[in-house]
Amino acid sequence: MTVTVQNLRPAGLVAIEHEMARQNADSIASFEAAKPVAHKIAEALRATGRLLLLGMGGSHAVGRAVEPLYRDLGIDAVAVPLSEQLGQPLPLSGRTILVTSQSGESAEVLRWFAEAGVPDHTFGLTLDGNSTLAKTVPCLAGVGGNEKAFAATRSLTISFALHLAVLAELGADPTQALEVLAKTSTVSIDAAAASLANVTAIVTSGRRTQGVAEAIALGLTELSRVPCFSLEGGQLRHGPMEMLGQDVGVVLFRAADATSELVARMAASAGQAGSPVVVFDASGEAPVAGTETVKIDAASGAAAIFALLPAAQRFMLAFASQRVADVGTPVRSSKITKVE
Repeated sequence: MTVTVQNLRPAGLVAIEHEMARQNADSIASFEAAKPVAHKIAEALRATGRLLLLGMGGSHAVGRAVEPLYRDLGIDAVAVPLSEQLGQPLPLSGRTILVTSQSGESAEVLRWFAEAGVPDHTFGLTLDGNSTLAKTVPCLAGVGGNEKAFAATRSLTISFALHLAVLAELGADPTQALEVLAKTSTVSIDAAAASLANVTAIVTSGRRTQGVAEAIALGLTELSRVPCFSLEGGQLRHGPMEMLGQDVGVVLFRAADATSELVARMAASAGQAGSPVVVFDASGEAPVAGTETVKIDAASGAAAIFALLPAAQRFMLAFASQRVADVGTPVRSSKITKVE
């Protein structure tokens, strides 16, 4: 019997790669299909001027990543974990609410609607147009159906594309972001993954790109089973740098924006503390000396998210593959979390 290389690769890894292979095409299609609901959400945002982004896991990281994009357009946007909103709720009056759940069936989503009902100006974002979330409120729904593989990849990219549709309705220019989505990322991540081969933990960080850093930290932890967490750049400065050293890798995200220099300073400081440092860099500026830089075409805003994500996703898989034989097969979690 002939055994192919494909047969030797973990099924979970193959499933993730399959999701990633179609994520850009599905995201462009999702952007186009989202326009009618995106228009309604934009109308609500013009009326309220305030946006509450609710989600869990990768869905919350999406909210964190788009906060600054809405704020740039004058929207008072705040992303809060749905579990936190359940236990210590913010007032809902006068806010547009966007509940994100890729499955539309997470335990917190179901309980929130059971307890809060359907407040005015509430919308959803999901990959499952037949889910409870989609049947409860008007939804931005991604093209291509549910993500099957463990750890969010395609679902993240589609979620950002759905937000891009809303941002465009509010007046943002989506051209550069769509151009990035139309390309295939070929930048090498091999040296970056190799540079963290011996670490026992990772901290990811960014400034305006902090939401991307949080999404990748979650995926790194889920797939590698190594402690990986995220701290916004300023928060990392205020005390936690005590943990840095040769066993703790630092992964930074940098775009072409006003916070780029702050990320560069953190990269230098982390390197001086002895940590191996990887920088996913879409700033268009010179690499920071002593770091392993994954150089990406200069981009800012939504375009930077789409530029940084593919390389970071491949890095995530490479890092996990060095440590886990059955990458993509969860042992303590499930794709849809139905227990609080």
